[in-house]
Order: sequence, then C-alpha cells, then structure tokens
Amino acid sequence: MSTDVFEKVIELAKRRGFFWPSYEIYGGVAGFYDLGPLGVRLKNKIIELWREYFIQKHQELVVELETPIIGPAKVYEASGHVEHFTDPITECLRCGRKYRADHLIEEKLGINVEGLTPYELTELIRSKGIRCPSCNGELSEVKLFSLLFKTTIGPYHTNIGYLRPETAQGIFVSFKRVHECMRKKLPLGIAQVGKVARNEISPRQAMIRLREFTIAEMEFFFDPEDPNQGGYLEEYLARVENEKLRIRRHGVNDIIEAKVRELIEEKIVTTPWLAYWMAVSNQFVKELGVSESNIVFVEKGPTERAHYSIQTFDQMVKVSRFGWVEVSGHSYRTDYDLARHMKYSGQDLTVFKQYEEVKVVRKKEVVIDIPWLGRTFKSKAKTILEELKRVDPIQIEKEVKEKGYVTIAGEKIPADRIRIVEKEVKETGRRFIPHVVEPSFGVERLIYVTLEYAYTEKNGRTILRLPRKLAPYEAAVFPLTRDERLVKLARKLWMQLISKGLYVIYDDDGSIGRRYARVDEIGVPVAVTVDYQSLEDNTVTLRDRDTWEQIRVPIDKVYDAIISFIYQGLSLHKLQEKINC
Repeated sequence: MSTDVFEKVIELAKRRGFFWPSYEIYGGVAGFYDLGPLGVRLKNKIIELWREYFIQKHQELVVELETPIIGPAKVYEASGHVEHFTDPITECLRCGRKYRADHLIEEKLGINVEGLTPYELTELIRSKGIRCPSCNGELSEVKLFSLLFKTTIGPYHTNIGYLRPETAQGIFVSFKRVHECMRKKLPLGIAQVGKVARNEISPRQAMIRLREFTIAEMEFFFDPEDPNQGGYLEEYLARVENEKLRIRRHGVNDIIEAKVRELIEEKIVTTPWLAYWMAVSNQFVKELGVSESNIVFVEKGPTERAHYSIQTFDQMVKVSRFGWVEVSGHSYRTDYDLARHMKYSGQDLTVFKQYEEVKVVRKKEVVIDIPWLGRTFKSKAKTILEELKRVDPIQIEKEVKEKGYVTIAGEKIPADRIRIVEKEVKETGRRFIPHVVEPSFGVERLIYVTLEYAYTEKNGRTILRLPRKLAPYEAAVFPLTRDERLVKLARKLWMQLISKGLYVIYDDDGSIGRRYARVDEIGVPVAVTVDYQSLEDNTVTLRDRDTWEQIRVPIDKVYDAIISFIYQGLSLHKLQEKINC
C-alpha cells in the first residue's frame, strides 16, 4: 500500500458518508467521530460478522447480554481501574499544553518506553532535552492521569459514577445471574457489544484512537483444573487445528508461525482457550479483507500488560500510515475480576462442581469463640464471621503463629479466641472461582482497517472492494436512461428487492458509467441495469464491482442471484451456470 492511502480513505469517508469528526460546526472535539449513513451500515455488518464468529457459531457455550454504560464507583474500585487505569501526562510550563509523555518521548527518540514509571519518563525528558513541540517551553515532571470519565449518579455529588472503559465489568458483575440462567454449566462465554469511554490525553490517528468508541468483547469462564473442559475443548480445538497464527513473543524480534496445538503444547500460550479464541479472531479479521501476512499476535511484557492479566497478546494489523495497529486484545485474566468483586461486594461468586464420586478428605477449619465475638464486636460480629469463611484456614493459622492474632474485617482476633482444627469430611464437589480469557475488539478500528484494505484504484477510478457481505448496500438498480418505460420497470424491481430485505440504491441521474463509478466508490458489490432488451425478454444485466464483467439474468431470478453472489461468493461465471441449470 502506498503511504497516502490513509489520506485517501479519510477523504472518501468524509465525502461519501462513512465517518467524519464530530461537532465540526464548532471546530470539532479531538477523539470523537460521527458515523455517517454508510458508516453505520458498515459498522452493523462488522458487528454481525463478529457475532457470527464469536456467538452464533458457539451458541452452546456463548450468550450475549447488555449492561449499563455508567457504573457506580465501587465497581471500578473493585476492578482496579480507579487505581490502575492511567496514562503518563506532562505539561508545558510556558504555554500550558498537555501531552501524553510516553508518546512524546517515543516520537522524539524513536524508542519504546511502555512500562516506564513517571519518574523514569521525567528523567528521559530531562536528560534528552525534550521540550514542548508547540512553543519549545520546558516540560513539567510526568504524572499519572486517570482515563476514567467521572460523573455523578443522581442529585448527590457524593454518589460518584464512571463511564465504563470496557464492557467487561458489567459481565463480571452479572456473572452469577447468567451462570444460573445457563443451568450452572462451564465453560461459559458471555459476550457484549457496546459503547465505552476513555478520557485519552491526546487522541489522534482519526478512528484509531478515540475517547468514545464501541467494544465487542467476550469473557470466557472455565474451570482451570479440568483438562477436558467438560468435553468441549478437543471438539473446539479440532475446528481450528489447521489455523496458523503469526506470533511475536515478548523480547523476541522474529515472528514465528505455528498451529494452535503447537502453541499450546510448547506453552507459548499459557491456556488452551486463549489460543483457541486467538485462532477464531484470526479467521474473523481475515474475513474483513486483511491478508494473513499483515496480521500478527504480539505478546505483551509484564510491565505492558493490564493489571488484571497474566498473559496478553495484541492482535496487530499493518496499515499504511501507522504501521502495526492493535485491533484486538487477548488476555488471560485468571480469577482476578471475580475475586475482586467478591471481596468488594461480599457476594459469593464461586461455582460448585459435583464430583462423580464422593471423596473423603481431611480439612482444616477455623473455630472462633462466638459468645466473645458477639460481646466484643456486637453488630459487626456477623460481618467478621462471613469474612472468616472466605479466608483460607492455612493463612489464618500462619498469621496467628507469626503475630499472635489475625486481622479479619479490620479487627484483631487474639490467638486465644481462635483455633484451627482438622476434620475428616465427605465432599460431593468443590467450589472455585472460574478463570477467564478475553478476546476484545475495538469496532471503529475495524471499520478503518476494513476500508483501507478495500481501497483500490483502477483506471483512475476509486473502487472500494469491501468483502461482499460487509458492503453497506447489497446492490444498486439503474435504468439505462430516463425513458419512462425503463424507469418504471427499474423502480418496480428496486422495490421488490427492498421488500425482500435488501439495502438497494436506485439512481437514474447521469450517464450509466458515472453511476457505476459512484457505487463502485462506496463498495456496492453488484449493479443491476434495466435496458431496452429488458422490455423485450424480461432480463437485466448484473455487473460485478471488482471485475466490471456483466451477465444477463431473468428479472424473477435477480434476488436469488444477488444472494448467491454476495453470501455464497459465486463469481458471475459460476452464477450464470447456476441460473442456466
């Protein structure tokens, strides 16, 4: 791709109605984009394709839900976002402009500084003499800036809420409900598509980095101790066993290519379900029109990963202006989120798994002096007892030996009021917190990537070679001229196609060549032309957007022909053979 493709895609997107900066009449606001009529259609098509890959094809394991965009502060304190969801910021001491410090340093020095502390970033700015790009003023020391959009819920200023930075927390908070609805089975995927907000310091790169955007993600819950995953794992791995992934491991420059089973067996990917969903994601992104050679999964290092992850791979796609751009993240979140929400909410989010046979085991239990507890802590005694049930007896035993007391719910319980006893008990099953792997996609980035990979030029004309099933309009209908007889027949056919559920453009303005060019430019896969022969034999021409080839089709077979062309991927030659049979 030539380096100016980005500008051409942006110009086309604005002119033909895919997307443009929001609030343009007021000068615009960085990080916000409107989707135009074609952009909304393309976005919906991409989301439906995502649903096909991640939900419809996995419907025995994956369900979808919808949760609010605004959440109470407690949710995001529990998730760790209030503490960890930050970016480094520096301010010009002369003109007051603010910059994202790591991006500024990377641009000036050409080095990767991801994971460095604010102090280390400040030292780099000082030692390398980096100054304000706008006025050459001195830059302040680097501080952390919260990316959460803060608001209040209701009329009380103390009732703090946040706009969600991911859809995941709504899923985790609703996990118990969904798990019960799905008859308490694992593995279980819970998917959600929705708007999120991140208060980026200096958003740029058009649709690549926004302050408000749509995420399509799924949290996949499973039992980490079950090698067979309820009998599902082998069945699903067989679906992708021939899928090869291009991987770049942390700290290694070379890209390796390996099948999913190889990644699992060689422990390059730490858990099989993470590798499986990476393979599904690879298939999905290729169907957007991206070639396999331009996709790579990059492993993030310990300082680069999000606070909740023990292994993360970013799915990167190569684009003309910015090089490798992340389109999805794949994280092994373990039991981090559910464990945190259990701690902060006091609710039991464990699941129970029944054994095939009853087991007799010896277990340690905590025995506490309940009368003393009630006299001493009164109304708080119940809270202490509930907290005590959630703490491992071995941990309590260790703490009592080391300190002579144990701290429960913020209160000290002396050693003489607590005992650890060992009992032989029968177990019918076990309780555990499920582990989670997460594939998460930024939809607006997918829109841009899809447009760039579809953008082509032929004989001085722009052709948007979108994958046929993603095209905003399935077809266009033209009368060859404005002859009243042709217009009447063309409009009748147009309305018939619309009544059958297709999105179809009707156009009788200008020469037929100019009309073909207009629909080629917005990616319409097939154009149907009513001409004078149509009046004689009830046939029309079908024209392929990409090859400009044409065939004649009976009017009563036009709908079926369009469906076969778009959704079965038939060429016009094969389509003609099918019609003639």
